Amino acid sequence: MVAGTALLLAVWLNLGVGQNQPSAQPGGDKLKLRLAGYPRKHNEGRVEVFYKGQWGTICDDDFTLANAHVLCRQLGFVSATGWTHSAKYGKGTGQIWLDNVQCSGSEKGVEFCESRGWGNSDCTHDEDAGVVCKDERLPGFMQVDENHFQEVRLRPVADGAPKRMPVTEGVVEVKFKDGWARVCGLGWGPKNARVVCGMMGFPSERKARNLHRKASAKKKVNLASNIRIHSVACAGNEVHLSVCPMEFTKGNVSVACPGGVPAMVSCLAGPQFSHINGKKRKIKTPSKVRLKGGAKTGEGRVEVLRNNQWGTVCDDRWNLQAANVVCRELGFGSAKEALTGARLGQGIGPIHMSEVQCTGWEKSLWNCHFKNITLGDCKHSEDASVRCNVPYMAYEQTIRLVGGRSTHEGRVEVKVGSRWGTLCSDGWTTREAMVACRQLGRGYSLHAITETWYWETNNVTDMVLSGVKCTGNEMSLSHCRHHAVVNCQKAGSRFAAGVICSDTASDLVLNAPLVEQTVYIEDRPLHMLYCAAEENCLSKTAAKANWPYGHRRLLRFSSEIHNIGRADFRPKAGRHSWVWHECHRHYHSMDIFTHYDLLSVNGTKVADGHKASFCLEDTECQEGISKRYECANFGEQGITVACWDLYRHDIDCQWIDITDVKPGNYILQVIINPNYEVAESDFTNNAMKCNCKYDGHRIWLHKCHLGDAFSEEAEKRFEQYPGQLNNRIS
Repeated sequence: MVAGTALLLAVWLNLGVGQNQPSAQPGGDKLKLRLAGYPRKHNEGRVEVFYKGQWGTICDDDFTLANAHVLCRQLGFVSATGWTHSAKYGKGTGQIWLDNVQCSGSEKGVEFCESRGWGNSDCTHDEDAGVVCKDERLPGFMQVDENHFQEVRLRPVADGAPKRMPVTEGVVEVKFKDGWARVCGLGWGPKNARVVCGMMGFPSERKARNLHRKASAKKKVNLASNIRIHSVACAGNEVHLSVCPMEFTKGNVSVACPGGVPAMVSCLAGPQFSHINGKKRKIKTPSKVRLKGGAKTGEGRVEVLRNNQWGTVCDDRWNLQAANVVCRELGFGSAKEALTGARLGQGIGPIHMSEVQCTGWEKSLWNCHFKNITLGDCKHSEDASVRCNVPYMAYEQTIRLVGGRSTHEGRVEVKVGSRWGTLCSDGWTTREAMVACRQLGRGYSLHAITETWYWETNNVTDMVLSGVKCTGNEMSLSHCRHHAVVNCQKAGSRFAAGVICSDTASDLVLNAPLVEQTVYIEDRPLHMLYCAAEENCLSKTAAKANWPYGHRRLLRFSSEIHNIGRADFRPKAGRHSWVWHECHRHYHSMDIFTHYDLLSVNGTKVADGHKASFCLEDTECQEGISKRYECANFGEQGITVACWDLYRHDIDCQWIDITDVKPGNYILQVIINPNYEVAESDFTNNAMKCNCKYDGHRIWLHKCHLGDAFSEEAEKRFEQYPGQLNNRIS
């Protein structure tokens, strides 16, 4: 019996091994591999294998880092730093040549690793594997040219003419081998043009009227020169021209492109980049899709409007086709990246969509197939985001940093006319610095510097701009208000404006439901309010009270402040500048951390309060996140990403003194970081509002929400709040 069992086991093992054999290519030919997909860098991408005369992909089943090491070495890189699954670089086409690949890591090629055999796969292209290789080439490796290109540009038909940004029309050129090549215009159609326009940052194409005639009349462009690509046949929803079917020309150009006319396109710019008579084109109807939390124009967390409330999109099945629809809907071009796992920060509130599936032709994300979220389906750690192609505007050519210790910091210099010069730092705040960093392509402003004496001062230029005032959303400092004539109280290089930029930033939001749940009124005796009075936490009439007799009426509630950004929230000032308060026995790291206001229904302030940063620390964190900040023993202050700081309703100054407020209907407003002292990726969600009813004895709050949580229409209705006629909260 034992011998029989052993025999069966041996047969079974032999059969099992036989299913996963080395898949060496017959004939001994060297296997061809390439990296494909978009967007990607040259050392990463979808792995494609050339077998039996056609390119195909590798399935991600059982894929490991050892597989990636073998593939990267085969591609000419020294090793792999990672691998990707689920068609991160887009879905391939044709055969899936290899499945269940299992390499030890020492093989000379993937064909010597175990697998199910060539062409034997149960996968779809949704499971295409990719690799990320270390950007270091093997000595002596010769890369095989596979007629692949990444860069595409539009060359204006009047070569050498002054360029008006953005360039919306011209000859299509691709970066090919060691130079720029053109595409044959024979058979070139609107679907091809749509793909090119999308890559250039434009949502759609338009008829290229008279472009060829213009080019011929100008005689500035040799149209027939260097046409290397022909027979382009895009479907129209591709994210990159290189993934469209096409042929590469060899030898005589005239054979493949009769007439020698190159492909030309004309694109329609989105509203943000369209200038008609010097003014931007207005957006007719508010979009039901928006991007939040992005460092650059055209990127961010995807949020959608449903039932007048903004919410996020779950990243299940999130891909470039869905991202394409979002980008074009918002007036940008096609998508560069479809990001998952809350890569650009977590949202708050509802999650409206899951498993979005688009063809790429839909006018809105709402026209795609999707599933409604049910409880437990998704968390905000799975919020989807995008990076879109945007038109090149050359904004970075009129701004520069000098004197800093790195490429992300320095004195700001701008070009006004033909002159380069510094900016006056009078009134230079986080908002202006945010615009400067955005224009430089360096992300967010970590600090707005008003004195730059400690940076290198050689070659300091004259001051050319003063009085700069930005909202913080502009793409260039030239879009902000400024003095017509330079007028600076503290001129000189010492007081020039400077910045320290960062790729990431914090983002604070208030837990609105908690405010609504914890609100109450307390009549607190004056003899218990000496410390609060010392810190100016009572209304002005408290100074005239008969201390220590009597009381003050306080509207109290808890504040739970979450950091949903991608960087820790840290006080602007270092420890050396923190102020010790003996009465409460703690350090204040920020003078004003929160404003509390009680407003009449027409917006007039009737009572207010403020909150210094009693102690910024991590009270609690999401699962898997460790606390970093604790105030005890003069510890570091801050709020870690994915953590929150709780100010309980029963601590001093966590209130508004409403002793002098008459019964009525009001609006409670809370604003975090009101003076923009600390940089955040999004300031629009720093304010919270609630409807408030006070009958002289009790208080009710309802419809508490963040300032950007509702549609414009719903927010207008809220601001016109007429008050309640009874105590029932609907």
